[in-house]
Amino acid sequence: MNANAPRRALIVIDVQNEYFDGNLQIEYPPVADSLPKIVRAMDVAAAAGLPVIVIRQDSPSNGPAFAEGSHGWQLHPEVARRHRDVLIGKPLPSAFAETGLGDWLRARDIDTLTVVGYMTHNCNDTTIKHAFDRGLEVEFLHDASGAVSYANRAGYATAEEIHRVFAVVEQSRFAAVLSVEEWERCLATGEAPVREDILASYANARKLREAKAA
Repeated sequence: MNANAPRRALIVIDVQNEYFDGNLQIEYPPVADSLPKIVRAMDVAAAAGLPVIVIRQDSPSNGPAFAEGSHGWQLHPEVARRHRDVLIGKPLPSAFAETGLGDWLRARDIDTLTVVGYMTHNCNDTTIKHAFDRGLEVEFLHDASGAVSYANRAGYATAEEIHRVFAVVEQSRFAAVLSVEEWERCLATGEAPVREDILASYANARKLREAKAA
């Protein structure tokens, strides 16, 4: 085994019924597309011997969503029936906040966290940035995630816009953004995923704007 190879773990965030038929239904990519990608990543990780961490949002039993003991709180059956090494409940968006996740990863010398699940812009984003701040390498499988649309006093954004923009931001520094297929190829070949930075992302955007204006 290559001593320099990433010591990965797959983290499956909040794939709970609330996002399928509850009060917060994922819109883009549709769950008919993203769920098969999530479970594919779980199956590939298990076959490769990678630790699989399943995260569950735990909210008060009288809450409007993810209420403990409710149907919406339960893991989707496709995730619940698959192999996992640990199930961690969390009270806040980040899977690291007020949980033992950091200690669990450290005890196993994990240095790379592969993120799938829901939602792109909420629990995935906060977990990715928390992991980044802790010095972990992060991979975000964009087709194994999903978003909802928002409208509030700040404006309106579609689920597609939110998902796309957050993926671009993650790739700018915080994570390597991959499809499940690309991630599988990295596992099989040892190829390192493409990582970029803020300055290069900004320079690329300027070039695109200048090309359009020409």
